[in-house]
Amino acid sequence: MSEELTCYAVAETRSRGRRFAEKPHPYRSDFDRDRDRIIHCSAFRRLEGKTQVFTPGLDDYYRTRLTHSIEVAQIGRTIAKELQLNINLTEAICLAHDLGHSPFGHAGEKVLDRLMAEFGGFEHNRQALRIVDLLEHPYPDFAGLNLMYETRLGLAKHRSPYDNPQDDTFAELNCSLEGQVADIADRIAVNSHDLEDGMRAGLIRSEQLKNVEIFTEAQSRINAKAIKDPTVQKTRTAKTIIDILVSDCIDASKKNIAGVNLKTVDEVYRHSENLIAISTENNTKLAALEKFLMQNFYQHKLVTQTAKQIESWLEQLFEKFCRRGELMPGYFQQLINQEGLQRTVCDYIAGMTDRFCLKWLKNPAETVNNL
Repeated sequence: MSEELTCYAVAETRSRGRRFAEKPHPYRSDFDRDRDRIIHCSAFRRLEGKTQVFTPGLDDYYRTRLTHSIEVAQIGRTIAKELQLNINLTEAICLAHDLGHSPFGHAGEKVLDRLMAEFGGFEHNRQALRIVDLLEHPYPDFAGLNLMYETRLGLAKHRSPYDNPQDDTFAELNCSLEGQVADIADRIAVNSHDLEDGMRAGLIRSEQLKNVEIFTEAQSRINAKAIKDPTVQKTRTAKTIIDILVSDCIDASKKNIAGVNLKTVDEVYRHSENLIAISTENNTKLAALEKFLMQNFYQHKLVTQTAKQIESWLEQLFEKFCRRGELMPGYFQQLINQEGLQRTVCDYIAGMTDRFCLKWLKNPAETVNNL
């Protein structure tokens, strides 16, 4: 890292390293390599075909899990830079935070969690850790991507109003500040961009948002009435909401850090509450937007109408692979004895894109098992 880091940021010299020792790279830092391994892994590529809110392929303009992850990383980089944290570690956690999502978004996750109720359940943050520790296998000497301890810790401890994983893998109460940046960057990106996509789809109208303060504040800042192009108005509003929240996060986080007089990374780990946060005032505003989106967008009949179909699709696949494990790729078949049949089947289905899942249901004989 060429940037100057604070004493409570994660530096390579203060890292707990990798599970399997590797020689240093001549011109890339260890956290550079983590970021690059995530970007180049197959699970990251498959995020392009996984639902954010709308099914991929429905429209070229809506977000997928892949574009969302990239946008989270850009927000995370900005915050980390201003707080003199490790930008590469932040970016790696941001890019990997959604690797564990199943096909068909949160609806798919709920189905897999129900199907796995007797076998440990399913939760996408835990699944992200399984992917980087076990399911990706690009190296001959070990399974997984062999990521740095702090990258893995950030994935295991990822928290938000809609993410509360029950992690029992790590002893730390919390992750690094870089991981906490990923938490807030995810929350900022989800709400601003889902709002933009919902408006673009015509499921949300500006007049519905007249009592959502952060929306009206952003519209006022850009003088929205003077912008005649409705698409430009929607985009500038969403970007301004991001700017409001990111600026506030930087200021509030500096105050939080100064308030506890942080000196080391270990002190961060022992602090159960996130120090990277937005102010109470803006948290209230953002919570109001989240509530609006839940009631008016995520629960809109055009978004939820396929829930029953998704349940049926995943149930069919789960039952099929539990009966005929030989239909899965060889790597997954090898995991059955170690991980159990149901968990292995869950791993395989969770890794599918929406398209691949539907292809299996429609034309199983033609489906290429190359996950």
